[in-house]
Amino acid sequence: MIEGIIGKKVGMTQIFTDDGIVIPVTIVKAGPCLIVQKKGENEKNLNKVQLGFVEDKKVKNVTKPMMGHFDKAKVPPTKLLREFFIDNDEHKVGDSVKVDIFKENEKVNLVGVTKGKGFQGVVRRWNFGGGPKSHGSMHHRRPGSIGMCAFPGEVMKGQKMPGRMGGKNKTVKGLKVVKIDLENDLILIKGAVPGFNGNYVYILKDSFKRR
Repeated sequence: MIEGIIGKKVGMTQIFTDDGIVIPVTIVKAGPCLIVQKKGENEKNLNKVQLGFVEDKKVKNVTKPMMGHFDKAKVPPTKLLREFFIDNDEHKVGDSVKVDIFKENEKVNLVGVTKGKGFQGVVRRWNFGGGPKSHGSMHHRRPGSIGMCAFPGEVMKGQKMPGRMGGKNKTVKGLKVVKIDLENDLILIKGAVPGFNGNYVYILKDSFKRR
């Protein structure tokens, strides 16, 4: 069994169950992915495979070292590569990994980059309440005091302050697979999938045990 697959966030929609319940879902185009390389055993007696995400458009500006890497595996060049664990030796270089490795109602973990929101103040970034809203207070959205009077006379590490918000790697655990479309390589997931539409995500099996 392989640990996961590479996907691309398409967008959101909703589906209806047989009972008439509406379920909001996120559509992710998962695969097909090709096995470009196999890694040896590590200290946990697990192997790794390197997957390449196959897309519709042709990959351009491939460097000569990477072209030799793909030619050795006898697979077409891909834009994105990612390593996943495997717990058996049945996978071979050049094999295709599709969305059928998942099942409906299965729990998965998603890894992706969150939406970047630029430089934000403490009200937007940390949900601070702000100061008085009355006229002349001059303290509507400011952070307030960040230190102490005398000892130790410094700003403590970890103080919540204005800064860059979003654009970080995020892992969301325990999302539910609602439906799988094998024909179109789509997987419908209920839960918060990080990133914008068109963002690459990595779907990992929650049941995969790294011994």
